[in-house]
Amino acid sequence: MATLADYPKIAAGKVRELHAIDDEHLLLVASDRISAYDFVLDTPIPDKGRVLTAMSVFWFELLADLVPNHLVSADDNRIPAEVRGRALVVRRLSMLPVEAVARGYLAGSGTADYQRTGAVCGIALPEGLVEGSRLPEPIFTPATKAALGEHDENVDFAAVAAEIGPDLAERVRDRTLALYTRAAAHAHERGVILADTKVEFGTLADGTVVLGDEVLTPDSSRYWPAETYAPGRAQASFDKQYVRDWLTSPASGWDRAADTPPPPLPEDVVAATRARYVQAYEQVTGRKFADWIG
Repeated sequence: MATLADYPKIAAGKVRELHAIDDEHLLLVASDRISAYDFVLDTPIPDKGRVLTAMSVFWFELLADLVPNHLVSADDNRIPAEVRGRALVVRRLSMLPVEAVARGYLAGSGTADYQRTGAVCGIALPEGLVEGSRLPEPIFTPATKAALGEHDENVDFAAVAAEIGPDLAERVRDRTLALYTRAAAHAHERGVILADTKVEFGTLADGTVVLGDEVLTPDSSRYWPAETYAPGRAQASFDKQYVRDWLTSPASGWDRAADTPPPPLPEDVVAATRARYVQAYEQVTGRKFADWIG
């Protein structure tokens, strides 16, 4: 069986690494690293990479009729034993230079944009919305892809059209909103609100638009428990907001404004964060994490 050393590493991000298998296939490996405020933290979250991989596989399968995706296999003899359960064999794509974001609720940078301009990424919204408000309909709010350690920047649709062409921009927008709408409806049935999500697309040689990277994981999406949802305040979440909240609390002793690396996470924060990732997977998919490949 192959080992990871057999596959040259061709790219690495905050959480994932890409290794070349052959001219048509890549090995996409999810680590247990966690990032916050554009820092990769020193403390890993056990099983995080496996949760992200398992959740992506679930969504790739559920959404395959809406848009083709890059997944070839999660259970393949080309996947080395040392990364089994947190690696996928995927098709090579020419990735588009845009973060495709769909929002159904006001949160995060969208709230800041709305409070400043009354719009999000140039899309005007009704007056009187607050943190956590449900939007009249889902909106496409793209962002630029920032280099490691830098901030993504929200842009309007015109900027995306100028970057990749109007036809391709429309296809990306329409597919992003279709994916979000299907996923949000499924999550709602499971007692979870999908507030927003970020997806990435690439193209094949024939121009086919293909869903790539991860999809609808707690790292790329805001998942809120429906039972505690209440607009006008920050929502409880299944994502890494728990880590962000600890980092900005007095308990961490970290000054975000100082631009120094965050401190190590204490064991209780690590355990609670892991539990949130596992709960997100199990509640959204209806599957047991213990049954995942490993």
